[in-house]
This record gives sequence, structure tokens and C-alpha cells, in this order.
Amino acid sequence: MLQTLKKWRWAILITGILAAGLLYSFWPEAEAVDLGEVTQGPMSVGVTDDGVTRVTELYQVAAPVTGYVTRIELEPGDPVTAGQTVIARMAGIPSQPLDQRSRSEIRNAIDASRAAERSAAATSRLADAELGRAEALAERGFVSKAQLEAKRASAASARADIARTGAETRRLRSLLNEPAAAGTPSGGSIAVRSPESGVVLRRLNESEGVIVQGTPLIEIGNPAQIEIAADLLSRAAAQIKPGDRVEITRWGGDGALPGRVRSVEPSGQLKISALGIEEQRVNVIIDFSDGARQRIASLGHGYQVDVTVILWREEDVMRVPVGALFRGTEGGWQVFVIDGGRARLRDIEIGHLNEEFGEVLSGLEAGEKVILNPSGAIGDGSRVRERD
Repeated sequence: MLQTLKKWRWAILITGILAAGLLYSFWPEAEAVDLGEVTQGPMSVGVTDDGVTRVTELYQVAAPVTGYVTRIELEPGDPVTAGQTVIARMAGIPSQPLDQRSRSEIRNAIDASRAAERSAAATSRLADAELGRAEALAERGFVSKAQLEAKRASAASARADIARTGAETRRLRSLLNEPAAAGTPSGGSIAVRSPESGVVLRRLNESEGVIVQGTPLIEIGNPAQIEIAADLLSRAAAQIKPGDRVEITRWGGDGALPGRVRSVEPSGQLKISALGIEEQRVNVIIDFSDGARQRIASLGHGYQVDVTVILWREEDVMRVPVGALFRGTEGGWQVFVIDGGRARLRDIEIGHLNEEFGEVLSGLEAGEKVILNPSGAIGDGSRVRERD
């Protein structure tokens, strides 16, 4: 036996080396994974969406009458005083220039009116003469009282016709003479004054010209008194109530600003999302807390921010990174826990969830390492190592 081993010792050694190499080649390597840690700390759940700041009391000044408005010289940011600052001045609508045909028609109408005026004068003279004869005969009793009154009425009507035709002639002459001042406002001007003190937020109509009654001119407000309007999905707004805490982020400064929900509007409105999806949105009105008033000096009307309405919050809970959670075959929550370089599947119970953590009710202890976003190659007992 010993002689046989000595004879085949090199073959046995080479075979052993080859077998060890093959075993090493096919031995499963440890899977590289990302790890997270179960921690103890604060956790909150909320509804996050875009919001827009707006002045609490916004005034839109409109044209009080139809007419010609002067150019608005006020710039956005200029201060205005209630009842004193003149926003613009308005006058009557300028007369329209007449073309040659219109002028000719007016001249012809003036000639016709003058002829009517001369005819009325002749009729009036005849009526006055007949009235004089009737009065003379009436004194001698040859004309009844009714006939005399008819003559008087006829004379009065003739004089009224003279006045009417004269007025028509003067009207037509004024039309013919107006084109000399065409394009200039007519009549006196009236001042449009600011109804409230504040600053100019926007100029809605800058250039001078003819505008109709009710045309918006400028917007006035106090940017120091602002609120936030966030249009949330109706199903999310149904969970919110006045007084809920709000965290305001991405507002242009450091840290989050505190706020409170003032009201949830009772009606929603249909909006189309960027993906073309119809959504029912509800405005949630948010006030800045007193502690944030000194930090929002850089914000103005119409600035975009992110708001998170806090629905639940605890200062000390067991929490696990949400990336480690997945559903098991029976629908319960599971994680892979690291135990001696191997992944161990464990069933856990989860309470609240947010974008970062899940609240651990049972199944995990603080300090344990869990695998984040485990792949399908990892199973219970798989060898794993932390990714570099």
C-alpha cells in the first residue's frame, strides 16, 4: 500500500490541487449588498405637495368708467397710500376722425336742416298771423274759444319746430367741426386713486389708451402679510383639519419653516396634471407661525414652496429604513437581517410609513443591520458582504 502511494503520489497531489481549484471556483461568493440600521428616533407622516404664497388681502383696481386712461407710471414695489396715491387718470373717449364721405353726408344733412329751419320759420309766421286775426275776431265774438285755443296751439307748435330744427343744425355743425381735435380725450379727467395702502404687486394695464369699464389696472397688497395656498388631492385634503402642523421647505432659505393649517376649502376643482391625468384638487390655506415671520422677508406674492402637512408624529420610535421592507408570500412585512455574514429572513410588524422610515412595532431591535433593496439572488442564509 505504501509502495502504491509512493508510486502515485504526484498524481494524487495534482488531482487534489485540481479538485481544490475546482471547489474554490464553484464556491458561491458573498453577495455585495447595501446595509441600513434600525434606529430609535423621531418620525412623522404627512402629505407633501407644492404651495404658492399669496398676499392675504389682495386688491385689484379696475377702471371705474369706459374712457381714455393715461399711462400708469407706478412700478411693481412702489408704495401706495389709500385715497391719496393717483394710479391713473381717465377722460372721455376721443372723437373719431371723419372720412371725406362722412363729411359730405354731414354737410348735406346741415343743408337739409337749414331748409327745414326756414320752412319752420315760415310756418311759424303764418301761424302767428292767423292767431292775430283769430284774436281780433274773438274780441267781437265771431270766433269760438275752442277755435282760438287751436290757433294758439298751432302757433306754439310752429315755434317748437323752429327750435328743434335749429338744434339739429347746431348738432350737425358740431360733428363737422370735431375732427379738428380728433384723437384727443374729450371732457375733463378723473383720478383713479388707490383703495388701500400697500405696494404695487403687478401692473395689469400699463399703456395709455381706450379701455372699457371694469378693465383691471393694477394689483395692490402688503407682501409682509402672506399666506400659502396648496392645492392637494381631495383624498389627501380629507385627512387634514384646521390647526395641523405644517413644515415649509424649499422656500429659498435654510431649514424648514413652521406653519399651521388655517382652513380647508369646502369645494374642489378639476385640474389636469403634467401627465394629462384628471385630478380633483382642494385648496388648503396655511399660515406661517409667529417664529417664521422674521425669516420670510425674502418671500413675496406668488412664490413657490413645498409644504408637508403633518398627520402623525412621535419623537421616539423604533424605525427601519423603508428600502429594507418588502412583502412576503403571505402579505406580511419582511426584512433580511445580517447575522454572522449571512442574510436571515425575518417577519416584522410595521405601523406608520413615510418616505424614509417604517415604524417597527415588533421583530427588530435598535442597532441591527438590514439589507437595503435586496435582489432576487438573496435568500435566507445567503452569504453577504457590505458593498464598498
